[in-house]
Amino acid sequence: MLDAALLGTGGMTPLPTRFLTSLMLRVNGSQLVVDCGEGTQVTMKLLGWGYKNIDVLCFTHFHADHIAGLPGLLHAINTSVRREPLTLVGPPGLKAVAAGLMVIAKELEYEVNIIEIPYRRFGPPESIKLGDHLIGALPLDHRGPCLGYSFEYKRAGLFDVEKARANNVPMAFWSRLQKKGEAIEEMGVVYKPEMVMGPPRRSIKVSYCTDTRPVPNLPEFIKGSDLFVCEGMYGDIEMLPKTASHKHMIFQEAAEIAKEAAVKELWLTHYSPALTQPEQQLPVARGIFPNTVCGRDRMVKVINYED
Repeated sequence: MLDAALLGTGGMTPLPTRFLTSLMLRVNGSQLVVDCGEGTQVTMKLLGWGYKNIDVLCFTHFHADHIAGLPGLLHAINTSVRREPLTLVGPPGLKAVAAGLMVIAKELEYEVNIIEIPYRRFGPPESIKLGDHLIGALPLDHRGPCLGYSFEYKRAGLFDVEKARANNVPMAFWSRLQKKGEAIEEMGVVYKPEMVMGPPRRSIKVSYCTDTRPVPNLPEFIKGSDLFVCEGMYGDIEMLPKTASHKHMIFQEAAEIAKEAAVKELWLTHYSPALTQPEQQLPVARGIFPNTVCGRDRMVKVINYED
């Protein structure tokens, strides 16, 4: 089971009733956050999920509405008496940007590790694994290096008694092969997990994309996502020229991508401050991709594994 929470839905600047776009995932006791504009720790507090179990912070790019809240969040995590390492992930330049912001976030009582993902505009995606989080990162088309993310949570197959017996695996090794997933050597014979396990079961996949024009390989990158969180600066087609000139997307473009990628659900986010009632434009997107939802601050979805 995975919990997804859209911490905020705004772009450019926070509003009294709308925090900046950020996503939090919670799975197997670990939390992952994407983007951290000013005030993100406030909406986290309102959500009530806490800070202590945040293991990974991913950044799409370095505009202020996506990273300026980092010092405050690091301090908030510190007050939660966290001592385990925290990993920051983002495009090239993250080390320098984080170092500058962390000048006012010193004396942290936990280690901060930084991973920079290679960026080549319109290039192929990269992949890293941090604990249970299998993170895909795709170069997007913004005014500087920007990444879209996918987060996949795989699940091993079921234990297969008949398969274990057919492979002559000693019963004493069954539990270790199933739970630890490591090979065991005994009397010159190597017993592997695949000798006792059935095929992998369907994983959970969540994708996140803001601050970009549509790129050709984005639908394939997010294909089959249980949840696709995507920016929609405006819902009015007449705003497309202005939106495109600033390297953003409108509702219709997000819906087209969701349709092509055959995702299960689309959440729109990263609204312009001028878009005060995004729900009024929702029918336009739903005419393209019916299962489209206007994101709201601290909206939560529980995604269960499917057998």
